[in-house]
Amino acid sequence: MPRLTQDDTHPVRFTLNGRPVSARVTPRTLLTDVLRHEIGATGTHVGCEHGVCGACTLQVDAEPARACLMLAHQAEGCDIRTVEGLAKENALTPLQEAFREHFALQCGFCTAGILMTLDALFSRQPDADEDAIREALSGHLCRCTGYAPIVQAALAARNRIKGGPIDA
Repeated sequence: MPRLTQDDTHPVRFTLNGRPVSARVTPRTLLTDVLRHEIGATGTHVGCEHGVCGACTLQVDAEPARACLMLAHQAEGCDIRTVEGLAKENALTPLQEAFREHFALQCGFCTAGILMTLDALFSRQPDADEDAIREALSGHLCRCTGYAPIVQAALAARNRIKGGPIDA
């Protein structure tokens, strides 16, 4: 295979967690590779590399997307948000707090993608019920939790986001 040169790359610019970033990429460079290896945003995990497991889920213009299926050049001009962009001023979000309080993570590998999906769901649908939460999570594989604590945490976070107690 011929070796790529600087002439074989082109710049891509996007906003990552509120700050502008740029990288030089080849036409086939995946967004996961740019985030993890060029920018150092390692919260976007790489699991299956086929879009099946959901570990690489982030938000592109506020919508959940699989970073392992997205070419880096497709991010041009987009607002990308990863799990590193959830907490504000070192304070956990209600969703992150609920995951911690309800033991909704074990190994943590799938957690970042799940958090990004649920964050987007609650932004669009603050009153999401258990069925909507389970539907949103249907694209995520978790081998550790059995999903029950994840759903409980999501319901608790929804209550806190709406201004009620986390365990309501």
